Amino acid sequence: MKPPKKWPSKFPLHILLSAALLALAGCGGSSSNSSSSTGGTQVNNTQPLEVNLGPANNTTNGLFTDVTICVPGTGTCQTIPNVLVDTGSEGLRLVSSEVTLSLPAITDNSSNGLQECINFADGSYVWGPVVSADIQMAGEKASSVPIQMISASPPYPVPSQCTSGGGPDANTVAQLGANGILGIGNFQQDCGSACTSSSTAPSLYYLCPNSVCQVTTVPLTDQLQNPVWTFPQDNNGVLISMPSIPADGAQTASGSLIFGIGTQSDNGLGSAQVYTTDISGNFQTTYNGISYSQSYIDTGSDSIYFLDASTLGIPDCSDYTGWYCPGSTVNYTVTNSGLNGTTGPVSFSIANADALFNANGGTNAAFNDLGGDSGTSPSTDYFDFGMPFFYGRNVFVGIENEPGPNGVVGPYWAY
Repeated sequence: MKPPKKWPSKFPLHILLSAALLALAGCGGSSSNSSSSTGGTQVNNTQPLEVNLGPANNTTNGLFTDVTICVPGTGTCQTIPNVLVDTGSEGLRLVSSEVTLSLPAITDNSSNGLQECINFADGSYVWGPVVSADIQMAGEKASSVPIQMISASPPYPVPSQCTSGGGPDANTVAQLGANGILGIGNFQQDCGSACTSSSTAPSLYYLCPNSVCQVTTVPLTDQLQNPVWTFPQDNNGVLISMPSIPADGAQTASGSLIFGIGTQSDNGLGSAQVYTTDISGNFQTTYNGISYSQSYIDTGSDSIYFLDASTLGIPDCSDYTGWYCPGSTVNYTVTNSGLNGTTGPVSFSIANADALFNANGGTNAAFNDLGGDSGTSPSTDYFDFGMPFFYGRNVFVGIENEPGPNGVVGPYWAY
């Protein structure tokens, strides 16, 4: 049997922040990368992906890749395996125990090191300093990018705002289920202009003079960056391509993370429909005549999370609360709508989670019909098209302010 899912409520790894911060994350990001997304010398833009149980053998539908980091401007580098690919957040976060490099800290004018706290939906959190690194994937390289070191032994006490969710920290590989998180969502930074003003700054970034940590504003350039938009080329988004898998799951599934949209011969939109989003990366999903405007697509979510058991008329699992366990597989069709007026149906199936986890001796990691509830209140009614949505599809993630094919400008999804 698989362990209970780690992100049991709204926004499971969807920026790993509260709904309010998500709304701020896309507000007024920095201007478009000055380099053309289609210009420059073409490089290898394809990075291998694999769904597996993760480094702690406890992850369901975890989409992983390797990320190479370097001391800025040098050839002193390290490749970190089993980094979770997350289209619901922005920025690279690595568990510090897995990093052997000495990376320069991001500091203020008084040499105080910048710290960051990320609160998870289940009340847990990660905490640690912000440092600078070069990031390499495939033939792409981003220079001097702020990243977070998730620390089990942080240099400063964790502030009360960070622990207010009441859950434990997730600062180790075993607790996080990954060696880190690669956030390659719809936005350029993980906070944007919300964190540049003292009147709107959320409890995200901190400075700790005299070991007393307080919320601080942070300029855009010092915030965690979506590494893709900092590439010299292929920087306007990504294409995630995954194979189809059997209905009872698979031990693993291998796919590709392709950088750029319409920048090379391997990343054209083709027949994919474009769904533009709001400033939180959300679009509208309609089911049974009711529209849910906070819907999104997220590799960091292990299931398709939507509505609740009583609304759907199917039971939750008795042992794993929050996952669905219908007596037989149930098929659904919904309609997605972008802000640009594009509409299209999406069909998916939800099987019994207990049966899925027991199939193949409990060794499967990849499932295309795993589902769970998003909540019972109007504020939590939404469709989170998690990792099951990606199997058998090409899914594009367009980054804010970055131009794509046919005049489309991010943020958008396309599939």
